[in-house]
Amino acid sequence: MMTTTDVKVRYQETDQMGVVYHANYLVWFELGRTAFIEELGFQYHEMEESGVVSPVVDANIQFKQPLRYGQTARVHTWLDYYDGIRVTYGYEIQTPEGEIAVTGTTKHVCVKKDSFKPVSIRRFFPDWHEAYLSAKGEE
Repeated sequence: MMTTTDVKVRYQETDQMGVVYHANYLVWFELGRTAFIEELGFQYHEMEESGVVSPVVDANIQFKQPLRYGQTARVHTWLDYYDGIRVTYGYEIQTPEGEIAVTGTTKHVCVKKDSFKPVSIRRFFPDWHEAYLSAKGEE
């Protein structure tokens, strides 16, 4: 399963060279990740309400070509890796012409909000666990 999220490049997202400032791609990864989770039928805030958060523990990004103000970026998001505890999302951001501008991944773990102790998605969120397996084609 893959989701697609379109993002119109805003002026404030560009740098002095007129291209998207590199840190903004991580924000767009989050937009794609949120859309992916919602497509599975879940809301991240519901996880937070149960006292669990899912911080980024690693981010990897490769820049292929720039995007500029006024263009629409297309963010493709998928589940790259899942083992019941750790989740890695994959991303590909394309130009309006469909060329690859940026690729990357973010790795996450679920932890208790108050202690940051890891929790098992498999045990604490069995519905999410099943949805992730399904998204990876491992039902």
